[in-house]
Amino acid sequence: MSSTILVTAANGTVGKHLVPRLLALGHRVRAASRRGGASLGEATRLDFEAPESFAGALAGVDAIYLVVPTGPHHPLHMLGGFVDAAAAAGIKIVLQSAIGVDADEAIPFRQLERKIEASGTPYVLLRPNWFFDNFHTYWLKDVRERGLIQLPAGETRTSFVDARDIADVAAAALTRPDFDGEALTLTGAESLTYADAASVLSAVSGKPIRYEPIEVSQFIASAERSGLTREYAEHLAPIFYPVTQGWVAADSGDVSRVTGRAARRLVDYVADNAARFV
Repeated sequence: MSSTILVTAANGTVGKHLVPRLLALGHRVRAASRRGGASLGEATRLDFEAPESFAGALAGVDAIYLVVPTGPHHPLHMLGGFVDAAAAAGIKIVLQSAIGVDADEAIPFRQLERKIEASGTPYVLLRPNWFFDNFHTYWLKDVRERGLIQLPAGETRTSFVDARDIADVAAAALTRPDFDGEALTLTGAESLTYADAASVLSAVSGKPIRYEPIEVSQFIASAERSGLTREYAEHLAPIFYPVTQGWVAADSGDVSRVTGRAARRLVDYVADNAARFV
C-alpha cells in the first residue's frame, strides 16, 4: 500500500538516497526544507523554529524521516514542538539519531529519543555510526589538497557505515511495521582505523592519502580555519571521544538484519566515489 512520507533534510547525506528509494517503491514523498525546495518529491516548507509551518508539512502524512539540523543547538529544544505535532496526528516517526546516545540519559540526542518513545506514536530510532561519506564531505578539502586526514581519533577502530545503507534501513523502517519500537544501531561490517581507511582511499583512488592523529585543540583550530565558528568547532570536538575509547568499533548486524544483505564495505564506497578525492 502506498504511503505519504515526509522526509526532512531531503537534500542531505541520507535524504538524497532515501527520497528516490521511497519513490521507486511507489510511495509519495514530501521533501521538506526550510525554503521549500527539493530536487525530487513534492517540495514543502518546514522550519522547526516556525510552528506555523508544521500543519502544511504534516497534512496527510503517514510517516516522517526526522533529521536533527546541524549546529550547536539542543535537539529536544529545537524539535520537541514538532514531535508533539506529529504525535498528536498519530504519525510514525523514524528518527536519525546517533550511535551510543543511550550511554547516558543526559545526552541531548537521547533526550529527544525519550520524548519520541513517550509520545505514544509509532517510532523507530536509527543510531548510525560514523559515515563513510564524511570522507567526501567534511574531510574532503584536506584529502584533495594535502592527501591528509587529520582527526583527534587516535588509532582505535570504527565500523563506518555507508549513507546508502542508512537510507535502505530507513526505507524499511518507514514503510514496514516490523521494526516499530526498536532502536537500530547502524554500522558497517568492517572495523577500521583511520589509517586503514586512508590506505583503502589511496589504493582505490590512486591518490596518496595518509592519516595523522591530532589533539582536540588542533582539530578546533583547523575547523576554524576551514570556516566553522569556534562555537561549532567546540561543539563537534567531543564526538570523537567515543571513537578514542573504542566504543564505535563493533558491527551491530542491524543493517544486514533489516536489508537482508551485507553492509557495504569501504572499498565499495571508495570505488563509487573515487573521482571525488583527486
